[in-house]
Amino acid sequence: MIGQSSPVKVSIITLGCSKNLVDAECMSSILENEGYQLVPSMDQADVIVINTCGFIESAKREAIDTILEAADYKKPLGKASKIIVTGCLSQRYPNEILSDLPEVDAVLGTGHYQNIADVIKRLLSDSCNISLKYVSKPGGTEHLALGRNVSTFPYAWLKISEGCSNACAYCAIPIIRGPFQSRPMEDIVKEAIILSGQGYKEIILAGQDTTSYGKDLYKKLILPDLIREISKIDGIDSIRIMYAYIDGITDDLIYEMKNNSKVAHYLDIPVQHGDDGVLRRMGRKDRTAGISSVIDKLRNEMPDIILRSTVIVGFPGETDEEFHALSDMVRFWRFDRLGCFIFSSEEGTRAADMKDPVPESIALERFNQLMTIQKEISYLSNQKRLGSTFQVTIDSVSDDGIFYIGRSYGEAPEVDPVIHVLATSSPLIIGGKYNVSIVDCSAYDMTGVTVNEFTE
Repeated sequence: MIGQSSPVKVSIITLGCSKNLVDAECMSSILENEGYQLVPSMDQADVIVINTCGFIESAKREAIDTILEAADYKKPLGKASKIIVTGCLSQRYPNEILSDLPEVDAVLGTGHYQNIADVIKRLLSDSCNISLKYVSKPGGTEHLALGRNVSTFPYAWLKISEGCSNACAYCAIPIIRGPFQSRPMEDIVKEAIILSGQGYKEIILAGQDTTSYGKDLYKKLILPDLIREISKIDGIDSIRIMYAYIDGITDDLIYEMKNNSKVAHYLDIPVQHGDDGVLRRMGRKDRTAGISSVIDKLRNEMPDIILRSTVIVGFPGETDEEFHALSDMVRFWRFDRLGCFIFSSEEGTRAADMKDPVPESIALERFNQLMTIQKEISYLSNQKRLGSTFQVTIDSVSDDGIFYIGRSYGEAPEVDPVIHVLATSSPLIIGGKYNVSIVDCSAYDMTGVTVNEFTE
């Protein structure tokens, strides 16, 4: 290949969210198909690819630190000859990366993942002595190749859309990823069939706004139809929905979740705030009364449903009264899981130009107060599950080797607490499902023991 006696070794480092992970898995598949050898660590690689997140300030810092770390593995200090930066940070700041980080040899924006093999080939050619920039209008789903190298057994993320058109005042996603674009249903179903054939039984539907699926391509919301088609696939026994917006949680979707045995009674709903004035300034379409109505309907139809959400504190102009309103609504809504972010001013967004910034010390204090409230709510939620038995999927073994690490329908990977499982007799199989009785809990994790050694 390209004059090499042995395959060029490439290491892909992925930062950020699950959607970024899917992009990296697609690049991995493209490279393997072109004859490159994928290696797990930077010190083994001839070429290092860093797939970055650039959503908030902390993610940018992590990306830059990782690029600088990769530079230590570049010749003459290390083995690698080239460093490529892809993803969100490249889309936003390609020129700055190339000028301020001379160790970087190429940048690819979010519309150019599919060009990764061509870029490496160009960089390694004798005639290339310049840095390369593949950045253009964001968006597109061309890189979402079928048969990608999924790295998350026993579950697989399945991206059903790209971009976002909600235009929330604080969010840079439309700038980075472009407008909302649904993938054709037939492509998604084909990929789900491939994943099932590879042994993946749990499918997690992902996108910036999954509940808007179909509105652009089919002129109506058809997430329930998509779920129904995926559930027909032999081998898939669990479908989880992430990143749901309140206005897309229709009666049809609730009906499908309630009556389709393959759909987890779990929903991730990022509400972002609990005060209507702040929601209005954020550019959010939802209001607290509507959010409460949908939550009530979900719990009435599925009493066992587990709800997750995220909120932001310290949004410009957030008063003590507005924060107290958020605190009251968090107590009222009683989300089983809640993530909280401190507002990050993002260049190019409307919120970046808003007046009355909240001092960092006050925002941090509000963050701590809210997480204290949520800790008690999460603890009570976990306590309700004590003595109950759930089917738990085993993901791994704990570092001390004593417990298995697993999840029930109520825990999404990476973002939610885990269940520490003690096997009462025979060893458990990674990817297997077992009946587990919950015997102890904290605000964050649970502990259980296997019952009847059920597995599938």
